[in-house]
Amino acid sequence: MVEIRLMTINDWKGVEEVWKEHEGTNPVDDCEEGFTRYLKRNPTTSFVAVDGEKIIGTILAGHDGRRGFFHHVVVAPEYRNHGIGEDLVNHAMDALEKEGIQKTALVVFEYNDLGNGFWEHIGFTTRPDLVYRNKYVK
Repeated sequence: MVEIRLMTINDWKGVEEVWKEHEGTNPVDDCEEGFTRYLKRNPTTSFVAVDGEKIIGTILAGHDGRRGFFHHVVVAPEYRNHGIGEDLVNHAMDALEKEGIQKTALVVFEYNDLGNGFWEHIGFTTRPDLVYRNKYVK
């Protein structure tokens, strides 16, 4: 039976395994150091789905005090289409609401039809009026 629980720093190895199949990860942020830093800053808003002892889904969620943000909402392929992704999102949304966050955002690659279909299905809308930009600090 799949259970959703709070993600901890000790979950790194299992999270890393799930993320290996996720195209959106990068070695700059998505390493053990970046993962640990993120969870220390956002200790109550990220969750894992576990089947027994095995992590089979993740949602890295946090906020800046004003807006929530989701990263790496991933469910292992053999566990998809069973509501696990939506359960992860609901747990994170509830946790963010408890911290006074009213709105959550995320980024999905345009070509990610599976991901975009998922977000559309659970009520997330696109913002065609925005342009996403980023720049490395170093």
